[in-house]
Amino acid sequence: MFRFKRFTVRQPNAAMKVGTDGVLLGAWVEVRDTDRRILDIGTGTGVIALMMAQRCEGARVTALEIDGPSAADARDNVAASPWSGRVEVVECDAALYDTPERFDLIVSNPPYFVDSLLPPDSGRAAARHAASLPFGELVRTVVRLLAPGGRFALILPTDESRLFCDAARGVLYPVRITEVCSTPRSGVIRLLTEFRAEPVAEATTSCLVIDDGGFTPEYRELTRDFYLKF
Repeated sequence: MFRFKRFTVRQPNAAMKVGTDGVLLGAWVEVRDTDRRILDIGTGTGVIALMMAQRCEGARVTALEIDGPSAADARDNVAASPWSGRVEVVECDAALYDTPERFDLIVSNPPYFVDSLLPPDSGRAAARHAASLPFGELVRTVVRLLAPGGRFALILPTDESRLFCDAARGVLYPVRITEVCSTPRSGVIRLLTEFRAEPVAEATTSCLVIDDGGFTPEYRELTRDFYLKF
């Protein structure tokens, strides 16, 4: 069980548990007052979907999850949250999901192990490996479901982020990038990237260091509405 300031995530069945990546994405992505429909692809325990509901009070959030036990945990977590009336968990393959309404914001902490050996547990395999949602398929799904002027944000390790950008070239354009370092000397371990379907001149870039002998002020400020310790 993982307690946040305004909700709790129980995860007895989820293939992948709550981790720093998901919390970083949920806290970092820009939300706007005009965002009325938000989609979380690969919601897992539902943590990012719940963060979106907390941050964007006027929005309805749809959370997609292909793994049945993980979707069950997400439904339980949504039902126990203050936003159960605005968050819907849908158990399905994102590539097959369709709806007549498009989304103002799409977020994803996607599977990213592209070339490594699959773990023996099928649930963890689906959660961890891009075989369950190849980057090209994720790009097509986002483009199909994104409303005009909408944004897509995700978090990936650096090498996988380059692969995703290659798959998205010419159809999704990065507008904001944050390089994440665990310490000032660790090098970049993750990239947070926001995309649009319309070409832009150049993406804005920044860097976030998590720990410099203690959690940095920037990391504390970013996650302070969620983590109990801040």
